[in-house]
Amino acid sequence: MEFSLSSYDGALPVEITIDDDNGRYTIRKSDRSGEYFNSPIELIAWVKTHFHEEEFCHPHEFRRMLAKLAEYELNGTYL
Repeated sequence: MEFSLSSYDGALPVEITIDDDNGRYTIRKSDRSGEYFNSPIELIAWVKTHFHEEEFCHPHEFRRMLAKLAEYELNGTYL
């Protein structure tokens, strides 16, 4: 599962990746810095704490991502 969200603070999109097949749980911020996590639950908690919809050009995309992440938390999978 990958998300690409345009933010107001940089030209590059924020990239959020949950790749269970390869054990890759990463966030690339718009300034090219990143965060790496040992589990998808850690990544989701970080997103909920550090990102807010007002930071993004398309808040509905941010809300849709949060809904998908919540679904993943409940079911351990995504559609």
